[in-house]
Amino acid sequence: MVSRHLEVHVTASSRAEAQSIVDAVVERWMAAGAQISGPISSTYWWQGEIHRNEEFLILMKTTRERLDDLVEVVRAMHSYDTPEIVAVPIEGGLADYLNWTTEETAAASPDG
Repeated sequence: MVSRHLEVHVTASSRAEAQSIVDAVVERWMAAGAQISGPISSTYWWQGEIHRNEEFLILMKTTRERLDDLVEVVRAMHSYDTPEIVAVPIEGGLADYLNWTTEETAAASPDG
């Protein structure tokens, strides 16, 4: 069985960028809720070099039905050429919370 609920992980270069992304996806009902953690220390390969940077981790709760829209908004707003956007299935949890996630991401946007 495929999980309907997802947690989407995104890293951002600043708290301001992370907050802008969170505000956009929650206001558009693409995520029921989100948390920002950080700063965190990230080490990764980019264009043939190892980079070490301070970043902010965003954790967003959504449904499979809203994932494509959420990814589109994050990509459009993100400062990185190739942002980390990883969706992880939620295999269990409090039923009331998961139902809330479904309800909040199914809400109709006031502007269409």
